[in-house]
Amino acid sequence: MKQSNHFPLLLASCCLLTLSSLLSCPTLQAQRSAPAPLNLPDSSEVYYEIQNFPFESGETTLPVLKLHYTTFGHPVKDKNGKVINAIYIMHGTTGNSHNFVNQLFAGHLFEPGQTLDATKYYIILPDGIGHGQSSKPSDGLHMKFPKYTYNDMVRADYTVLTRQMGINHLRLILGTSMGAMHCWVWAETYPDYMDACEANASEPVEIAGRNRISRYAGIQCVEKDPAWKGGEYTEPPAVGLRGAYTSFFWMTSSPWQLQRHDPTREQAEKAYNMAVDNFIKTQDANDMIYALDASRNYNPEPNLAKIKCVFYAVNSADDEVNPPEIQVMEPAIKKVPKGRYILLPITEQTSGHGTHTNPTIWGDYLKELMAASEPGR
Repeated sequence: MKQSNHFPLLLASCCLLTLSSLLSCPTLQAQRSAPAPLNLPDSSEVYYEIQNFPFESGETTLPVLKLHYTTFGHPVKDKNGKVINAIYIMHGTTGNSHNFVNQLFAGHLFEPGQTLDATKYYIILPDGIGHGQSSKPSDGLHMKFPKYTYNDMVRADYTVLTRQMGINHLRLILGTSMGAMHCWVWAETYPDYMDACEANASEPVEIAGRNRISRYAGIQCVEKDPAWKGGEYTEPPAVGLRGAYTSFFWMTSSPWQLQRHDPTREQAEKAYNMAVDNFIKTQDANDMIYALDASRNYNPEPNLAKIKCVFYAVNSADDEVNPPEIQVMEPAIKKVPKGRYILLPITEQTSGHGTHTNPTIWGDYLKELMAASEPGR
């Protein structure tokens, strides 16, 4: 393990979060003043390595798998050696741990007296396989990188948490978008490991229908671009990335917010051009392909009854990635012994899929979940 303390906090704007929330944030269309500094304890960036990690696909091309985490605070154990204050928060597709270190998220959850007070809890923010500073295709293997899945991502993090970080229990797992889907996998695979889960913006069923089509379309856009060169491109396959971005736009954007912040043709076109240009500059095409395809085997539905923790599934009514009209959550949540489905109504504050990282909207439910899952209750 390598550790670095006192690294500068990344006050990233929400327009740099993930594919899943990229287009649903008002800051994409409007410049905002610099946020106030966060009142948080010193943070750490830590790196761990797993030797010869066995991927679900059977590939063994990685002798060393590197995983990166951002943490706040320190673990606390009870008299029996059980960790009682660890909070694990997972990012969305193509995101990373730094996405949560901003005024909107951390500034409403991690500061003193707030629901996940970092002076009280040990906050762990992972970079999943293929993301951030963890091992990923763009490190050099490109399309020869192992075809990882959500199961691989969860199992690798569990291995690090339990065998290397010494975290034998989690007070809470919270996930957004892809991280929310990981919540279902975590709760089924390791049902005694956590007290509570909150999955923001997900469905506990196979990725199919329009959701899979949009992911598949994004992959096809890149792979059909001659500049991609089978993953060995020397310059970004800009045409393919532009097409992929446009595919995601319709799924993740909020009509309400877009109309409010881009009420003219000129503003709308400028907003799109700025956003897609930034996407092409910052998003590696191979990393994106892998991240989108990692959900191909995801399907927690058959094992929902195995979940033991208190589990809140929180979606917003204007989320086109997980639209309520497909009516898959209602029958699914009934299979979870301590499950609850919360559908947030459309308001001026919701922003489509990106609502998942706005605790000013769902924060009260999180506070309720923490109380309902209090050990010994």
